[in-house]
Amino acid sequence: MKRLFDIFVSLIFLFLFLPFGLAISALILFSSKGGVFYRQSRVGQNEVEFSLLKFRTMRPNSDKQGQLTVGMKDPRIIRIGIFLRKYKLDEFPQFINVLLGDMSIVGPRPEVKKYTDYYSADQKKVLLVKPGITDYASLHYFKENEILGNSENPEKTYLEEVMPAKLEWNKKYIENQSFRTDISIMWQTFKRIIS
Repeated sequence: MKRLFDIFVSLIFLFLFLPFGLAISALILFSSKGGVFYRQSRVGQNEVEFSLLKFRTMRPNSDKQGQLTVGMKDPRIIRIGIFLRKYKLDEFPQFINVLLGDMSIVGPRPEVKKYTDYYSADQKKVLLVKPGITDYASLHYFKENEILGNSENPEKTYLEEVMPAKLEWNKKYIENQSFRTDISIMWQTFKRIIS
């Protein structure tokens, strides 16, 4: 049921978003050298890695300078990237990941292996389910970039404060999974973005 819902909703979103996606693609190409999409290896269900898709919002090879984004003033972010990140539009290509079966619309956000290696045995329970585009943690840490941007040590803040808190929200979702919960999270995410 969840898989069919994911496919149906993803197809609708991708169809409706297509004109905007083409415009965004052109703006990215005109504003910075490099491709339209950014691909990053993330850890999915059962710790199987997959290539997560996003619209590129940073200069090429920026991830070699660190995998955390520290606020909208991060010098690696291109001009159009600030707008895309602010309204979460850079995440839209992940509906392709949903169609491919790597992700679900609602589920724990997929993390890079560098950080899942820090997970305890209990925290690794979040890797038993399919990762998602949005979840409780995404709602509660909607402005995560700003939190890290205001930190003197973003890496430490993420590892000791943000990541453990997000994993607790992930576990809460896993314990209360239902179609109704997914609809509620999707609606809250939509409201948060347009507000």
